[in-house]
Parts: sequence; structure tokens; C-alpha cells
Amino acid sequence: MKSSTKEIIKGGIHEVRGTIKEQVGKITDNSELKLEGNVEKNSGKMQQQIGHAKGTVEKLQGMLTQVKNTENEN
Repeated sequence: MKSSTKEIIKGGIHEVRGTIKEQVGKITDNSELKLEGNVEKNSGKMQQQIGHAKGTVEKLQGMLTQVKNTENEN
């Protein structure tokens, strides 16, 4: 599995866990747990974006390699 895909999956898991913590904090009136959940949720979203960026870089590297190989053949 590509590292970009792993980042996206891990980020999704953190986002879900954070959302759950945030909701439990709201229900139980626990502001610390609510804040912790919010931080984890947003960290998960960032991790997913990093995964998407890594995927884009991987694609661009592949395209660059193809261009270089084509130039070397000529």
C-alpha cells in the first residue's frame, strides 16, 4: 500500500475518533474531552490532506520519470 493511501486511511481514523470524543465531551459536559476530540478530528483532516498531497507528488514523479525515459530513447 502506498504511503499516501496509508496517510489518508490513518487520517480518516483519527477524524472519526476525534468526532466521537468531541460528541461524548459535549454530551457529558466535559470541555477537556470535547477539546481533545476537536484537536484529534482536525489533525486527522490534516493527515488526510498530507496523504492527498503525497499522492499527487507520487503521480508527478511517475510522469517525470516517463518524460525522462522518452527523452533518453530519442
